Amino acid sequence: MSENNQKKQDGGAVIKAATFIVDKRNLFFLLLIIAIIFSAFSKGWVHVENSLSAYLPDNTETRVGLDIMEKEFVTFGMADVMVANISYPQAEEILQKLEAVPGVSGVTFDDTADHYENASALYHITFAYDEKEDACLTSLDTVKETLAGHDFYVSTTLGDTLSETIASEMQAIIVIVAILVVGILLLTSETYAEVIVLLATFLSAAIINMGTNFLFGTISFVSNSVTIVLQLALSIDYAVILCNRFKEEQETLPTREAVIVALSKAIPEISASSLTTVGGLMAMTFMQFEIGVDMGIVLIKAIILSLLSVFIIMPGLLILFSNWMEKTRHKKLIPPIPLVGKIAYRTRFVVPPIFLVLAAAAMFISNQCPYVYGYSQLTTPVQNESQIAEQMIKENFGKDNVLAMIVPGGDYEAERGLLAELEARPEIDYAMGLSNTEAMDGYMLTDKLNPRQFAELADLDYEVAEMLYAAYAANNENYAKIVNGLPTYGVPLIDMFMFLYDEVQEGYVTLDPDLQETLDDAYVQMRDGRVQMEGEHYSRILMSLNLPQEGAETFAFLDEMHTIAGQYYKDEIYLAGDSTSQYDLYKSFQRDNTVVNVVSILIVLAVLLFTFNSAGLPVLLIMVIQGSIWLNFSFPALTRSPLFFMSYLIVSSIQMGANIDYAIVISSRYMELSEQMPQREAMIETMNLSFPTIITSGSMLAIAGLLIGELTSEPAIVAIGQSLARGTLISIFLVLFILPQLLLFGDKIIRKTSFAINVALPTRSAASGFVRVDGRIHGQVSGIITGTIHGVVRGRVDAFVQSGEIKEIEAPEKKEDIEDE
Repeated sequence: MSENNQKKQDGGAVIKAATFIVDKRNLFFLLLIIAIIFSAFSKGWVHVENSLSAYLPDNTETRVGLDIMEKEFVTFGMADVMVANISYPQAEEILQKLEAVPGVSGVTFDDTADHYENASALYHITFAYDEKEDACLTSLDTVKETLAGHDFYVSTTLGDTLSETIASEMQAIIVIVAILVVGILLLTSETYAEVIVLLATFLSAAIINMGTNFLFGTISFVSNSVTIVLQLALSIDYAVILCNRFKEEQETLPTREAVIVALSKAIPEISASSLTTVGGLMAMTFMQFEIGVDMGIVLIKAIILSLLSVFIIMPGLLILFSNWMEKTRHKKLIPPIPLVGKIAYRTRFVVPPIFLVLAAAAMFISNQCPYVYGYSQLTTPVQNESQIAEQMIKENFGKDNVLAMIVPGGDYEAERGLLAELEARPEIDYAMGLSNTEAMDGYMLTDKLNPRQFAELADLDYEVAEMLYAAYAANNENYAKIVNGLPTYGVPLIDMFMFLYDEVQEGYVTLDPDLQETLDDAYVQMRDGRVQMEGEHYSRILMSLNLPQEGAETFAFLDEMHTIAGQYYKDEIYLAGDSTSQYDLYKSFQRDNTVVNVVSILIVLAVLLFTFNSAGLPVLLIMVIQGSIWLNFSFPALTRSPLFFMSYLIVSSIQMGANIDYAIVISSRYMELSEQMPQREAMIETMNLSFPTIITSGSMLAIAGLLIGELTSEPAIVAIGQSLARGTLISIFLVLFILPQLLLFGDKIIRKTSFAINVALPTRSAASGFVRVDGRIHGQVSGIITGTIHGVVRGRVDAFVQSGEIKEIEAPEKKEDIEDE
């Protein structure tokens, strides 16, 4: 099949699809209403994950350690409460009130600087329930009620306050973004009614996108909070393109036919444009840090739904509002910018070398960017209640860097030796496990006591203690000790106390009331200690480091701790905590950084190669956007401002995938117009035609990023917003004031590296005499004709060629020759 015939068939298929969509618009409206109603309910089915550590790769040390702790240990709910502006006697009175709160199992407080400083008291409260139980929240509410009237601050991981806080902040941002977007659309539109069509199209896609997130089961708090804003900024272009196409076609065609033709033209154009955005987002799915996968697929789904909304819903809306669009036409408010095109032509030999030097310098500087992998060094423009509490506690009492070490269970001697060595290290404030937790009278929980020692400790008759040890030996099938060696039989203190308690509960042993009370108290403490520190296969050691949460020194010491533990355990040990999480993120970033950059460039390059059928132009466009990425992240490098690593990975992908659309708009226009007029005039006209589209889309994305970065309190989201706003503004500047010069400078190279004669862009062509026409045209053929034709015209043809070609041929000698053609 010839190329022309293939194009003719492709064009016909698109026309048929467009006609079906337009004629079945009421059916699609009905399906839309059903989908929106369903999404209103399904939105509540989405579960949001608030922890970044949950997205660590499954094989990372932190992820493995956290999984083990969840399966093997109980973590009781805890809260740090600081009460300010009180005397020490008042602090002691508050201590008694807190200890009496139902559900509070313990409160740590004393007169040291760790708990009372600057007329402020810090209480470490432990609740009697697992941190996942709602009873913890009930007790925490009672604690707050108890402290009513005092100036107090609560820092805790209990509850889902992060989701609630972010949701509240994003609602305010969405309202502001919506107002600004309406303002931008009014400014850049030609009719007021088209703004309603654009917003209705987007809102349909946004609602359905939120409602279908339940398909993923769980999404991250980052994706849940920023997707709707980014979806608007990334996809509004598609609706604008179709709307502009419709207005062009409506000048010569009835409404229905204008929508069909506009849609048939817009489908390939919008699809090609969206592929670069999807390509950049796909690069995120190659990240080891799985939040990239989460955000990538959620945003890709948002883009796809936006495309479907534009292709399926918007045509019906255009017909529905077409009369209003005619009645509400107004003067264009965005002026042409011929000066930019003129300056670009004059500076075409000066700007490109300067840009290359600037890009090279930016590449070097951005590689020095001070990335961080946790929140300890980050600040946000606004702070929520939890952040204020944490900051107040940190300023008065510092911040603990707590770490858990998970070791193979059952070897108390090895654990005791490891704990002693860890506590001797200057980097560790304290290390706590069962083997160094005191039970009573100087004995540790895991110390082995013989019957006589236990009898003295528990105030039992020796004969009763002997019988108890004999029962314990029989219960553990250690019959040799019963026959010979019971007096020297050593049993860990915690095991014997637990066994004694069980025997008393079964009625085999009876104790006097005082001894029973002592046993009950000891049992509660030992039971709580065991479920927190000892599981079926592992034991847990808790440590407090006096090192920062992240940094070369901290990461090196984490490796050293493995070496220390390896002296006592042959099996693998695991560390889990903020420092290890950030160490794992640091290691995954070294790989993700390279993979995301390479994959995003390759995917976008492939899309551009097939879009422009040229090897030189895609390289030029990617060079411009990559330069904007380097310039973007040179700012934190120069100011030495800590940058959350995730924002770089996500924003660089979005910049490469979405901002390159601005470069495509200018390049497409220039390549088309330069075939019809000199370079200077072509560039002037290109900038005049492209400026409204770029300023509309770019300003929306920049404003969305700016608001996200300035009005949220979550550091990860703040970093994404700030970097995205800065990067988009840089991209807009480069495509308006650098790209034109590069196109003019490299025009010959672009054309010499083209591997196709026919560029899939509408071109105006005129011919007379005997004219061979193959393909879809729109123009005058002894009258106006729009359609796909295949034949010879005797006369004059002056039309836009949307696919195929128009060419003059020699006059055939006979009529039969024309029919054969």
